[in-house]
Amino acid sequence: MSSESQNNNNAAELGRLRREIDDLDKQIIELLNRRAEVVVRVGQLKRADNTPIYSPDRESVILQRVAELNRGPLPQKTLRAIYRELMSGSFALEKPLRVGYLGPEGSYSQQAAMRKFGASVEYMPLADIRAVFEEVHRGHCDLGLVPIENSVGGGVVDTLDSFIDAAVHICAEVVLEVHHNLLARCPIDQIKVVASKPEVFAQCRNWLSASLKQVELLPVASSSKAAEMAATQPGLAAIGSTLAGELYGLQVIFANIEDNANNMTRFFVISPRPAGRTGTDKTAVMFTTAHKAGALVEVLNVFSRHGINLTNIDTRPSKRRNWEYYFFVDSEGHCEDPNFVAALEEARQHCGELHVLGSFPRAQDPV
Repeated sequence: MSSESQNNNNAAELGRLRREIDDLDKQIIELLNRRAEVVVRVGQLKRADNTPIYSPDRESVILQRVAELNRGPLPQKTLRAIYRELMSGSFALEKPLRVGYLGPEGSYSQQAAMRKFGASVEYMPLADIRAVFEEVHRGHCDLGLVPIENSVGGGVVDTLDSFIDAAVHICAEVVLEVHHNLLARCPIDQIKVVASKPEVFAQCRNWLSASLKQVELLPVASSSKAAEMAATQPGLAAIGSTLAGELYGLQVIFANIEDNANNMTRFFVISPRPAGRTGTDKTAVMFTTAHKAGALVEVLNVFSRHGINLTNIDTRPSKRRNWEYYFFVDSEGHCEDPNFVAALEEARQHCGELHVLGSFPRAQDPV
């Protein structure tokens, strides 16, 4: 067969495959709109009995079922992203959601929120973490997203402190892979100053020492603020997220400059209402102990005896009485599980205070 004939055959086959894709797209759109019609009816029923639009336990079940049904070749991560956007559009059809997060725009908190809830909800950047709690409590936001810990930097004290007086529930968790990028509007040899948060500089210390040894490092309040400055000040670059670069029209000069490739931040989604059980849950508990030897050990032993695996523990001063501390514990299981109910009842005998901050579906993978 001549090369010309082969090219003609390939062109014909390509045309046939593209028509097949067009037909499949038509079917997909028809099915998506049929699904949307059902979503609208679900929203009507939810509004009739004041059921929350966002159901983290239902979301977890859907994503798990999608993963089980997927036979490829689409990667699971791709299919999850598609369904997150589909559910985001569903929220908008049922009742528009407003999600508060630690601003400003372009922050890693916004990036985590958008990957969790998609492009069809309303986002509200807030000045600080406590404001996220307050806006959810007041009903100005349906949900809030707050950072709780970083795999490199540890716990986020502002979030832990906010839980001490909070009247909200943790209903979901989000894990975000944190990638720092050098953002600028000029070539690297013209960069004289690099701006970002001090914590970001610490996480990129080795790369900065090797690549930009002579450049001035300028600490600012947020990586988003640094990106805003880089957009208007010649010779100034920022270290921040790709989202910040897109928002402020900056080029990614170098990507993924963090020293630790496993740099991740975990976020909590807070809500006025608790989440239901899924079978793959976690629970966060806050408590104080009596001032006596072994008091903390007694509480931890209670969880151990009831077969509850503790995955994280942190502490913060109560700020009410000197040398009194709140302990924050994450564990596997749901607070309504029988062994958990029994453990909480027994643990209260050894605690000054004990509060369940929320049970929520365990994050399966980073968003």
